[in-house]
Amino acid sequence: MTCKKQGVQFNGTKEQEVALKEIISQLKDTKGSLMPIMQKAQDIYGYLPIEVQTIISDETGIPLEKIYGVATFYAQFALQPKGKYQVSVCLGTACYVKGSGDIFHKIEEILGITNGECTPDGKFSLDSCRCVGACGLAPVMMVNGEVYGRLTVDDVPGILAKYE
Repeated sequence: MTCKKQGVQFNGTKEQEVALKEIISQLKDTKGSLMPIMQKAQDIYGYLPIEVQTIISDETGIPLEKIYGVATFYAQFALQPKGKYQVSVCLGTACYVKGSGDIFHKIEEILGITNGECTPDGKFSLDSCRCVGACGLAPVMMVNGEVYGRLTVDDVPGILAKYE
């Protein structure tokens, strides 16, 4: 099943915007300030949607294209919000050879999202990772840090149902 790209509506508050603009005014004249500004913005909003990137661009004079380039280059920045329940599937070698790819696809199918996305209701987000250090339990998935191991595709619906 192919997942359609679904966005979550931006729900930034006036207080968040004021906080961001205050940080920008404190840092914008400092050499190399873009990364710290973006990090603080992500701390405030939880992610860096285009609306937040635009505020940074408008307030600093840095072109939006550069800000977007930095946001997409560094793994620490998220362009989509994280869900209340953050689902992560290990796609490292041990997990992958034991079927984690199929588990990942089953989660995509059930949630209707793909890697790095969040369900429109904000309940679930899905990410892949390379190793959680539980190779003996392969294949492994986590929900908010709770590890589920020795999985089969048939286990996935029951695990996700716990969080409904």
